[in-house]
Amino acid sequence: MVSSLHKGSGDFDDMVSQRRHYNNLQPMRFTMPRNLILHLTPHPFVVALLLVLLATTGVRYAPAQQSAAKPETVGLSSERLERIATVVQRSVDKGEIAGAVTLVARHGEVVWLHATGNQDRENSKPMRADSIFRICSMTKPITTLGVMMLYEEGRFQLDDPIAKYIPEFADPNVLVTPKGGKPYTIPATQPITIRNLLTHTSGISYNWDADLGALYKEANVAGGILPFDGTIGESVKRLARLPLLFNPGERWNYGLNIDVLGYLIEVISGKPLDQFLKERIFEPLGMKDTFFYVPPDKVDRLATAYTWYEGKGLARFPDTPITEGPFSYSADYPVSGPKKLFSGGGGLCSTAADYARFCQLMLNKGKCGKAQLISRKSIELMTHDQLGPKFPDQAFGLGFGIDGVKTPLQGLGSAGQYEWADSFIRHSRLIPRKI
Repeated sequence: MVSSLHKGSGDFDDMVSQRRHYNNLQPMRFTMPRNLILHLTPHPFVVALLLVLLATTGVRYAPAQQSAAKPETVGLSSERLERIATVVQRSVDKGEIAGAVTLVARHGEVVWLHATGNQDRENSKPMRADSIFRICSMTKPITTLGVMMLYEEGRFQLDDPIAKYIPEFADPNVLVTPKGGKPYTIPATQPITIRNLLTHTSGISYNWDADLGALYKEANVAGGILPFDGTIGESVKRLARLPLLFNPGERWNYGLNIDVLGYLIEVISGKPLDQFLKERIFEPLGMKDTFFYVPPDKVDRLATAYTWYEGKGLARFPDTPITEGPFSYSADYPVSGPKKLFSGGGGLCSTAADYARFCQLMLNKGKCGKAQLISRKSIELMTHDQLGPKFPDQAFGLGFGIDGVKTPLQGLGSAGQYEWADSFIRHSRLIPRKI
């Protein structure tokens, strides 16, 4: 379990070289089906959150610095768990991170829950076990789960064109950028399907894209991590009128696909995305501290966000947005602005305990207590490669990348592990194995 504190494998290090700004909450690792390691740590570190769940039943939580059971009663070592505190404290002392929350549970018993360092370094505000973090793209697995719940109900088919439900996506065009010539568009060879969106093969990109970013900015398409005066529906409809980066199904490209699916949930369910997620996922799981916008009475628990610069270390996020080319982002979006945008791809905030409950649902193959929120087969479908032989060097399911299936593992883990990463260098890895 101490290995889950390693700073990352080669693919993760490569991403670090491309972007040097970080949120408090960073890469994750999950271990399933009988074990779960949730590892949220920046590389380089800013603020870390580590949860390790080794259980198939509900988790009972204890106050910070306390445990509900002695580690040895569930087959773990107190001595080895203390290594977590040593490693995390070392990173705090070196100024690599401001603080951390670590949690370990097995057989439904929390055996380690530790808050280290500061939630707000400048004001010497200690980290709390229930500190709230901006989970950014770790919103995506939650939204994907909501989509699959509606799929189970027969509300759509995975290969339905998205234009069937969001007509603005009818007749998409593809951007062509010739060398030395003026860009132009041509009709796409096929429509965007819901499966394309789930697998990031739609041709939609993100606001930082070199070819499409300027168009997204001009059209006022929301990136999800900046205060925005509009709804997800308004943003998605603007996005639908813009050209694609490539023909649907032709390539894989990380983009605003799950934001589109968040709006699809609104269209099909007839409810705002925040209400749907609250009723179908958060309330059944007891996720009482997960929101798109942090309530005023809980803002004091929102961890401060920092940037990290090579050779300079940590710096508090500025009051004004950070702009990199056509892409702008900030740390105040959970508490500022009109608060109308529910970004299914990156807008949620949550705590260690809450996200552990979501991961426990995945660990239990969709079961929460006696209730089955989503079927075991849907979880299996989400974690089965959907790209096939057309993409010989990449495997991707519905909402997750899959490692060790078509290519060698990039680091410690197991063949078939599924994972996620985002623009703030957050990384999730679900590793099927048994103990």
